[in-house]
Amino acid sequence: MAPEDTVTSIEGRTAEVGGHPPQAAAAVASTSDARTVNNTMRHQYRVLTDAEKANMQAIKDEGMRFHELVSGLGNSRETSLAKTKIEEAVMWAVKHITA
Repeated sequence: MAPEDTVTSIEGRTAEVGGHPPQAAAAVASTSDARTVNNTMRHQYRVLTDAEKANMQAIKDEGMRFHELVSGLGNSRETSLAKTKIEEAVMWAVKHITA
């Protein structure tokens, strides 16, 4: 089995890609072709192009920067809602790329 055919869990255990998910939550990069290991709902993914992977990473990076900016404003219901909406926007943009 090639190294790219396995993922390593947080505890250091490995599991085959396409096999049953490991018992512990696996740490898999969102741009990895092995990202199906820790997903119980979507059983098949298409392989993303390098441009799609780069776009997905850029969206997540920008979302994190915006999230951190809002977090620095203090705690309130409004900032909590803003952070939730940022997370939602990132989710939908990534879903568009990966669909």
